[in-house]
Amino acid sequence: MQERSEEQVMSRLLELENDGQAERRAQLSGERFLSLLNDPDTGRSYILRHGTDDTEGAEIPPGTEFYEYASTDLAQRAYDQLLEESRRAGELVEEDSTDDIGDFETSGAEVRDLFADSDEDELSRDPVISEEEQP
Repeated sequence: MQERSEEQVMSRLLELENDGQAERRAQLSGERFLSLLNDPDTGRSYILRHGTDDTEGAEIPPGTEFYEYASTDLAQRAYDQLLEESRRAGELVEEDSTDDIGDFETSGAEVRDLFADSDEDELSRDPVISEEEQP
């Protein structure tokens, strides 16, 4: 298997996090996040520390860093240690954070097309109300 570059690893970890696959995730001060991730493709575990960016995923946020571990147990212990250090330094904002997860373009299915000829969703129509509206 070919080794990935640091940028490829960071991109993959951000992708996993945006897909909601972080085992744990904490929000730190300054719009930064600390995440514990397991990559199912490699079987390796990672801790990812990153900020947010305004490029909607086009670029890796500045200051992003990761730590790679051979086992989930080692990564879990290291994550707990980093989380405790952040807590003592007063940087921990929220321990179980889901803020800023996901890409705006993949945040869910559209219920109706923008140019649909009907305002009513066929799948969620209430038959009692629909019958009352008919003349």
